[in-house]
Amino acid sequence: MSARGPAAAGDAIRPYRIEVAEADLDDLRDRLNRTRWADDAPDEEYGVGLSAVRPLVEYWRTGYDWRSWEAKLNEYPQFTTDIDGQNVHFLHVRSPEPDALPLICTHGWPGSVVEFLRVVGPLSDPRAHGGDPADAFHLVIPSLPGFGFSGPTTDAGWGTARTARAWAELMHRLAYPRYGALGNDAGSMISPELGRTDGERVVGIHVTQIFSFPSGDPAEFEGMSPEDGAQLQKLQWFMNNKFSFNLLHSQQPQTLAHALADSPAGLLAWNSQLMMGDTMDQPLDDDFILTNASIYWLTNTGGSSIRFYYEDAKTGAGAEPTTVPIGLATFRGDFGGIRRFAERDHKNIVQWHIYDTPAGHYAAHLAPQEVIDDARAFFRPLR
Repeated sequence: MSARGPAAAGDAIRPYRIEVAEADLDDLRDRLNRTRWADDAPDEEYGVGLSAVRPLVEYWRTGYDWRSWEAKLNEYPQFTTDIDGQNVHFLHVRSPEPDALPLICTHGWPGSVVEFLRVVGPLSDPRAHGGDPADAFHLVIPSLPGFGFSGPTTDAGWGTARTARAWAELMHRLAYPRYGALGNDAGSMISPELGRTDGERVVGIHVTQIFSFPSGDPAEFEGMSPEDGAQLQKLQWFMNNKFSFNLLHSQQPQTLAHALADSPAGLLAWNSQLMMGDTMDQPLDDDFILTNASIYWLTNTGGSSIRFYYEDAKTGAGAEPTTVPIGLATFRGDFGGIRRFAERDHKNIVQWHIYDTPAGHYAAHLAPQEVIDDARAFFRPLR
């Protein structure tokens, strides 16, 4: 039953368990065994090179254990439901504390629900992890439509705005009359939009980036603070060196989809461009990279996931400034936000923390305690 009354038949929430067929793992190993390698480029300026991807493919082929990660994911209660014609998969970890605040946590590309596994226990059961039980959350952690166990999208339009509407519906179905939102990457766009979509129910938004950019007016840069200047430099570096994926995803995602569906090594190289080397200032462990890549491969969502960028390029999200309380916690190596522009787009910024911890773009994985502490502090007065 939802907060709006008895659930319709199409609102059913179904228990889910990840059970990848052994034949699919055999097929993956066979394809990895037969990888046809590209000739190497002169240096890393050309993109992800053989020296980066080949050892990962070898570990994927001979050492990585999908079944152990499948078992870890299956330790958490999982469900699926159909929203707006789309299957949506989500983890739903209810706190043992009856007064816990519901919190919907949203990942991005090329991540997955795996981004949040290290924060699930402390956020949902702080009493068991040395924290204050008053800080407990009921956690809802969905796979974005078109990503992972939500499966490919079946029609157009699944960008930021439509996903936010789906999240509002999901929280209605779970009978949560008040809730918060936490996001990274695409989740840092969807979560503020959720505040616009369901503002009477959303108590606050906690994100690791605020994507507010210059309009092009040179006057906007006058008197910029050193902190904003450093963020602008990070943004400029990213645009100059790493932004090609965004342009391709926004313009021709289906052209790339065929390669991503056919070659696991190609999928790994493409997806890991934002997980390797100096991209975000902090290397990620091989198992994290490969578990995310495996989820995309085993669900055949490499191609559908990147349509998110195309949809946003065509439709975008709300233009009016948000008014729901928003807090930023970003980390060294990542672009977190330029406050001058963020305050133009968000009228209720109540927390702005830039940490020197080198956790880059996957802070919930690399700096879980800092993310936990920051999220607790942000939501404490909003409960």
